[in-house]
Amino acid sequence: MSLIDKGILAGLISFDEERKVITYIYQNKKRNFTNPEEQVQAETFCALVLQYNYPVERIVNFVSVKMGVETKEADIVVYNDDELTEPHILVECKKKDITEQEFLQAIEQAYSYAYALPNQVKFVWVSSMVKNEYFEVDKGKHSRIILPDIPQYGVKKLANYKFVYEAESLKTEKGKQKFFDLQIIDEEDLTRRFKQAHDSLWGGGQLNPSEAFDELDKLIFCKIWDEKKDRLAGVPYDFQIITIDPNEIKDDVVRRNKENDNLSERVRKLYEEGRKKDPEVFRDNIRLSPEKIRTVVGYLQDINIGETDLDAKGRAFETFMGAFFRGNFGQYFTPRPIVDFTVGVLPITNEDFVLDTSCGSGGFLLYALNKVRKQADALYPRHKSDVNQKLKHFRYWHDFAEKNLFGIEINEQISRAAKMNMIIHDDGHTNVITADGLLNPQEIEKLTANKGFKFNHFNYIITNPPFGSIVKQTEKAYLKEFNLGKKEEDWLALSTKPATNRENQNTEILFIEQCYNFLAEGGYLAIVIPDGILTNSSLQYVRDNIEETFRIVAVVSIPQTAFTATGAGVKCSVLFLRKLKSSTTDKIREIKSSLKFKIIQTTEFKKKCEEFEKNKKIEIKKLEHQYSLKNPTANKKEIAEAIKEAKVEIQSKYSDLLNEFKEQLQNSFIENKRKKLPDYKIFMAIANDIGYDATGKKTNNNELNTIGVELEKFIVSIKNEDL
Repeated sequence: MSLIDKGILAGLISFDEERKVITYIYQNKKRNFTNPEEQVQAETFCALVLQYNYPVERIVNFVSVKMGVETKEADIVVYNDDELTEPHILVECKKKDITEQEFLQAIEQAYSYAYALPNQVKFVWVSSMVKNEYFEVDKGKHSRIILPDIPQYGVKKLANYKFVYEAESLKTEKGKQKFFDLQIIDEEDLTRRFKQAHDSLWGGGQLNPSEAFDELDKLIFCKIWDEKKDRLAGVPYDFQIITIDPNEIKDDVVRRNKENDNLSERVRKLYEEGRKKDPEVFRDNIRLSPEKIRTVVGYLQDINIGETDLDAKGRAFETFMGAFFRGNFGQYFTPRPIVDFTVGVLPITNEDFVLDTSCGSGGFLLYALNKVRKQADALYPRHKSDVNQKLKHFRYWHDFAEKNLFGIEINEQISRAAKMNMIIHDDGHTNVITADGLLNPQEIEKLTANKGFKFNHFNYIITNPPFGSIVKQTEKAYLKEFNLGKKEEDWLALSTKPATNRENQNTEILFIEQCYNFLAEGGYLAIVIPDGILTNSSLQYVRDNIEETFRIVAVVSIPQTAFTATGAGVKCSVLFLRKLKSSTTDKIREIKSSLKFKIIQTTEFKKKCEEFEKNKKIEIKKLEHQYSLKNPTANKKEIAEAIKEAKVEIQSKYSDLLNEFKEQLQNSFIENKRKKLPDYKIFMAIANDIGYDATGKKTNNNELNTIGVELEKFIVSIKNEDL
């Protein structure tokens, strides 16, 4: 229950029917609750009464403060006496969406009010309810003693920390400090904290947004690791600001620097502990200054990321990460409606091995993990209340996350983001590695020591490979290892030549073959590909390769605008394939080879081509002879120049005849192939609207939902087909 709701129940505040006007009941003061600062002030007011136990009659909102010729208004003043003559705490409230710089200005504003009040204010609290700073004020010394909290009513001495494990289970004696446990927050608040913490790191120009994203990832990792650590009830968390007694270090600046150094040391220790268990998550050290670490900790120290609702925290990180990726790495971000549809139709279970060869931010892997987690929910519906079911439920999905879920991402920063995305979602990051997805398993193992990336191993590969990138033979020696890295054989060529390597090849084409390599027989590949692979005549050899190695399951066309919001405008489809047995592939290739041989033999292809060549030479010779008869003094050079255009026409005529003949044979091959090769149904669908437009705005009409229902049924219906 929120502080506002608790305040209503306690009779501290009330609202009008539209919840636009708030009334502070004891003071009988009405204010505009649509004002973002008023919302924070209301929460802070309720906290002072309900959490800090101050008598409501000693709390005054909107206190006039005389500052020179001006009169301003302090948000809240808590008094030490019933007569309201001894100000004890001054609270300055700011809206939740405040920048770091604005927050620092709010501290100055609060101090100016504290000094302007006629009597000594003892404490200052500056709050946006996302970030809080507490100070002990000494007007005479102009000191700023930073505190971990303001004292609760009747408490004389504060500990140098605020947050402890299982604080609610501790008995609090009267006059003794009550500690706080970490709070569970909603998706909107968590997204806000991630964004503000990130902005605070790069806003000053010391880091660019990309570096700031990296460093924030590391600190979120430390935060989650701190929450997971075993500790007794009442033991303070390490990921929090812990102050130093001003009697120990009197100078404010020196004391703050020492506090920052101590915090930095604790955070870096958490980081190293986490890295020992998960060395693949982060390979480099935290590069933030102690002051910057303190800034981020200020945004995250009071929340419990681990216990926050899984879907809420997942969406929060995805929203924050998605906004960042669209601006910086849009090519790695697959729109979630496409991810949801693709994973949703596949019959993935907790026993299957799942791989994304170009995992980007980890969307496909996360949806696969959530699919298995939902299966666990259905199998163990009482897992939240039954200890036995809880353990089985955890093992069902967690073993899948830890042992069966694999991802490869070539960009180290994106790879780290994918791991953090999965950590935020509770796990599944163990087998996400930084490597080129086109490497063979032996080369991958050299980079990561992970033995799980094996050919002929995975039951499902779900991926959106990079489009348009070129792999050059001179840059990547592995190109020659791919069949699709070689020039296709022309079966209607007059002379046979050994296959030669291509100088370059598009990555999306190579990834189709690489996915085939990683798949087990009968395994499914769901891949987002540009439509050119399905339609361009120059890429027929790619389609031939797919025909020989896969059972084509489905082709689902997605609109041109699907990737526009992420900065790409390529027309794409989601292609669903199933890997054939090697014996079936050999059989298909043998059928096609036999058909080609038979056509060449029965049509006397070579003889016909020789006749074309012979007749062409006869016509050219005849032309030369006729010209020489009319011009008996002309030499060979003059004859050749004179009949050049006519000769070109003759050559063009026979070239057209030859191409027409080859086209007839090619059509004959296609027709006979259709009769000879196994016949099966293919699911085809076109989605014109997938829930958002070119700008990313929701349209509330996702045709993939309807298509998904039918495709899922179709995949079930072909489950037992002989491959």
